[in-house]
Amino acid sequence: MRRNMLGPAVSLLAAFGGMLLSVTPAAAHHSFDAEYDANRTATLTGIVTKVDWTNPHAYIHFTIEDKNGKEQEFAIELGPPYALVRGGWKRDTVKIGDKITVEKAALSKDGSNRAGATRDTSLLLPSGEKLVMR
Repeated sequence: MRRNMLGPAVSLLAAFGGMLLSVTPAAAHHSFDAEYDANRTATLTGIVTKVDWTNPHAYIHFTIEDKNGKEQEFAIELGPPYALVRGGWKRDTVKIGDKITVEKAALSKDGSNRAGATRDTSLLLPSGEKLVMR
């Protein structure tokens, strides 16, 4: 009795080809030290304009006043949402319009209005509650 061995080979080849076609490029994850200077920190107070609860990192966008009283948009990169939840955060912990203070935010190396949260960075909420941001 002769078996048709071509059928299983074609099925395997089709499955492998389907897997190759379904692969999409992953977004590159960056190095904290490449973007932020942990030795140059600041305390920033402002009004929340946007909250991005996304992976791999959450972001809070807020408006601050500079030394001259001019408003500037600022963004801080937090830890991943799962780590924030373990630290007491909820998706709605920070709301648009909240006045927040970020303590010990690592400033961006390129001078842009961005900062990164380190293990020492904390967020002071309007209620007076203080949360770790990583």
